[in-house]
Parts: sequence; C-alpha cells; structure tokens
Amino acid sequence: MTGYELGEFLRARRSVVTPADVGFPGAGGRRVAGLRREEVAVLAGVSADYYARLEQGRETKPSGQVVDALARALRLDADARWHAYRLAGLLPKSAPAAQGADTSDQVDPALLRLMDSFPAAVAYVVNRRLDVLAANAPAMALLSPLADPRHMVRSLFLDPAARTLFADWPTVARDTVHALRLAAGRDRDDPAISALVAELSTASPEFAALWRDHKVSRLGTKVKVFHHPDVGTLRLTYQTFDIQSAPGQSLLVGTAEPGTADATALARLTDPV
Repeated sequence: MTGYELGEFLRARRSVVTPADVGFPGAGGRRVAGLRREEVAVLAGVSADYYARLEQGRETKPSGQVVDALARALRLDADARWHAYRLAGLLPKSAPAAQGADTSDQVDPALLRLMDSFPAAVAYVVNRRLDVLAANAPAMALLSPLADPRHMVRSLFLDPAARTLFADWPTVARDTVHALRLAAGRDRDDPAISALVAELSTASPEFAALWRDHKVSRLGTKVKVFHHPDVGTLRLTYQTFDIQSAPGQSLLVGTAEPGTADATALARLTDPV
C-alpha cells in the first residue's frame, strides 16, 4: 500500500465539495475546483502539512479518527467512508481465492434453481467485477441484444448495442463504474479488476472520465428502463442481494409493476405468443 490511492481519492472528493457545501463564504477567482487543502485541514482538525502529505502519498497510515474527520469534512456517504477506510489500510483485505480455482465465480446450484423459479422476474448473479456468472431465462432474453452479456462492464462501454438497450445509458454507466471502483477498493490485488480498468481507461474516454472522479456506491436499488428490440420499452425495479455463502457474489432481481405494460413486456421476453 503506497498511499497514492488514498491521496488520489481525497483530491478527487475535495474537488467536488464547494465552499457553500460546508458553510464557507464563496470566493471568486479560485484556481482550483472545490475546497482548498487548507480548508479541508481546518474542517477535519488536522494540520495543513499533514493533510498535504496524505494527498501526496507521503503519509500512509492515518488513524480511524482522522479518516472519520476527513469523511465528515468531505461529506462522504457510507459507501465512500468505507472506501476511504479500505484505502487507508484500516480494513482487512479480502481472503484470497483457493489456489487453482476462482471460487468467486462458482454459483451454488441451489441458487440457480431459485433463480429459475422466478418466471416473472429477471435474475442474475454477478461477481465483484460485475461479470454475469449465471442468469435465468428472462434475464438472458433481456440482455440478448448485447454481443457479450457475460462481461457486462466491457459491453456497457464498448458494445454500441448497450446504448440502445439501456434507455438511460449515462446513469447506468455511472452507477456501474462507481460499483466497480468500490470493488477495486476491496480487492486491490485482483489482477482481473486491474486489467479491466486498464483496458477500458484506454478504450473508452467515458469510462476513463468516470473512473477519475473516484466516486463509489453499491448497486443497491435501481430503476432501469430498457429499449428491447423484441418487446419495446420496459421499466424494471432492481434489488441487489449479497450472497452470504459466496462472498463477492450478488444476486440482482428485476421486477415490473404488476398489471402494467412493463409486466406484459417482461412476460413476452420468454413467451412472445
């Protein structure tokens, strides 16, 4: 752990907090976006020199008390605060997978059976890289316009079909990158995440810009609107569930409001008659 990741995170978050956000009088002619280092230091109750060393990666072991103070100063939400703790080395790294097997990509057969029992919902399992590990029939039909639905993040930014399928593509792209960065903070030594970020940072300027903002969030509850070539427009509400028996896996379930055109469209995905 070099401290540079934490420093980059602090700089990025500082740049989006305005003086008005923290009760400081506005000042014209600022040469930097957001707060100055000295202002963050005052808000967090640390010296300006100490805070500068944190941003520069020269101070790598802040205490939990300091991270809490910085989180308050920078108006971090719960996910971003957790991410700051992880970058500061104050949370344990994820346990490595068993040698010779990527256990995070093995889906419990009982979970597969449960997913198949959801005929009126799309359901799929993803890992921390947001790869789709398994999907029920409605989910496979919903994602079928994508050339490679298994590698969701890569498809989202590199497959033109994704920009048609996801009606609000910018929001889906933003939420996806924020979730991926949260995963990267948890698994900083995962070469697959590092390779994916490196590839997309080069291939997609939009991904690179989102990655640089250092925002993090969980997938949580989302509403997504799809433009599907076979059934038209449908609106689904997604819930995300952590799978306790397989750390790193999440179950996403998308449902439509009963009795609506969305529910009819969802049913037609697997029963077009």
